[in-house]
Amino acid sequence: MPISRIAFGSLAEAGQPDALKAGLAEFISMLIFVFAGEGSGMAFGKLTGGGPASPAGLIAAAIAHAFALFVAVSVGANISGGHVNPAVTFGAFVGGHITFVRSIVYWIAQLLGSVAACLLLKFSTGGLVRTDLNLQQFRVIHFFFFCLSFH
Repeated sequence: MPISRIAFGSLAEAGQPDALKAGLAEFISMLIFVFAGEGSGMAFGKLTGGGPASPAGLIAAAIAHAFALFVAVSVGANISGGHVNPAVTFGAFVGGHITFVRSIVYWIAQLLGSVAACLLLKFSTGGLVRTDLNLQQFRVIHFFFFCLSFH
């Protein structure tokens, strides 16, 4: 891959209507993905008491995340490419498919979308806190998810 494919873009690009529309699509996509994925785990944990650490919980979480990702990508596919993930946005930038300025717009929108989803979950669940997965369990699940998704 030649380095000449990587473009910075102009700062004016961030204010163009198509870039703002794409940023809004990424915001909504990430909001849907995080709200549905995390919300399903919270609901499963509240309903069963076992949480996603049980085998049934892992299957329920995987199915919920699969459907949430499908909907999130479908929402933004024709507008922004349906990146949903900052790592995918970085790959599109390095591959020369989007400029650096547009990738910054996408990253900001994705981060704000995930924060908005977490705030919506906090308010809609009355502050329910998930305590069923610790950081080490999350890292293992996250590692295998990325290994399987990029294989």
